[in-house]
Amino acid sequence: MAKRVLFVYTSAPKTLTGSPTGWYLPEAAHPYYVLEPHVTIDFAAPAGPNPPVDPSSVEMFKDEESVKFLNNDPAVKTKFANAKRISEVDAKDYDAIFYVGGHGPVIDLATDPVNSKLATDFFRAGKVTAAVCHGPAALVGVTDANGKSIFAGRKATSFSNVEEEQVKKVKDIPFLVEDRIKALGGIYEKAAEPWGPKVIVHDNLITGQNPASAKGTGEAILKALQGA
Repeated sequence: MAKRVLFVYTSAPKTLTGSPTGWYLPEAAHPYYVLEPHVTIDFAAPAGPNPPVDPSSVEMFKDEESVKFLNNDPAVKTKFANAKRISEVDAKDYDAIFYVGGHGPVIDLATDPVNSKLATDFFRAGKVTAAVCHGPAALVGVTDANGKSIFAGRKATSFSNVEEEQVKKVKDIPFLVEDRIKALGGIYEKAAEPWGPKVIVHDNLITGQNPASAKGTGEAILKALQGA
């Protein structure tokens, strides 16, 4: 029986300053093609089908996998068209949950109680709970069996404050993800240089720092699912 993974996307089309946002293309495409040959993947978002892609990520990432994912993969198009609302998902149906980045998750998923409950169900069941870049913002309301933040006492990463300053998006989001992980008691770590790859696995929590970490996050999810 193939393992099942749920990719969760933001439904937020704009940042706090009104700039276009959404999910970040390579942070979906790169893990998708790592996992897709081995697992069954479904898509979900707060508002369901066809969540918005961040146009800047489409401009910046023209690699083969990103272009295929966005334009040339009929299976992906179908998954987007049939994306579930988060409220329709049962954690029991999946082996892992993965949050795609982009600034959007900080705006909608971080404060969505339906999302927090869903991810809490995954984590407490010992299932892989993963996120990349701004995706970890979707986990800030998630708690372990003791009711503590899943970041408390665990190593984790996310888009760093320095990276946020470099893209001049600090005012576009309600909070900086690095700051929030630390405030929740997380042991925040990052790559030696901004934009370098960094993936951290701690218990069943898997986090990646930035777009360069997306493929590695997918590989870590696969490894965890294969019990390696």
